[in-house]
Amino acid sequence: MNAPIRAVRLIVCGNADRGDDGAALVAVAHFLPKIDDPIRTRIEIRRCGQLDPLDIVDVPSTQACVIVDTVVGIEPGSVVTIPLGELAARCHEVTPRSSHALPIDQVLGIAQAIRGTLPEGTFIGIGGSRFGFGPRRSRAVTAGLKALERTTEGEVRRFASAALVLGKGGHPGV
Repeated sequence: MNAPIRAVRLIVCGNADRGDDGAALVAVAHFLPKIDDPIRTRIEIRRCGQLDPLDIVDVPSTQACVIVDTVVGIEPGSVVTIPLGELAARCHEVTPRSSHALPIDQVLGIAQAIRGTLPEGTFIGIGGSRFGFGPRRSRAVTAGLKALERTTEGEVRRFASAALVLGKGGHPGV
């Protein structure tokens, strides 16, 4: 029996020991065990403390990419969903916390230059305000975690379900 083709690369950004920065880790850890096996087996999960162009460059053409992170530039606790192709254009209103070394528009620009195109996918961010050392999150992020969890699970299911229908890990836009 062959292993299922991974249809979605879920990139979970952040550091659990930096307050709100660990929100994506908490959200994914909470919903992932509840996803049924036909969907879960189609998810490749990558954890990264700092988003790098290589995290996106090697996404196979048969995979969608969902990136989850804490952001600044929006109301703390609110959740934003942006298609990857639009994220670079909106980098001045939403700044992912995990793109420390390079701004997100440069991360995406390098990935696009190397790949020729960005993978189909979505960026999901929750607004944060507390990024000091320690696991304590702000009240706003704690209140917004359910929305982050639902949004991320919904996007992962959407891409993985499309792959189940189309077969071979394919996606409608690919």
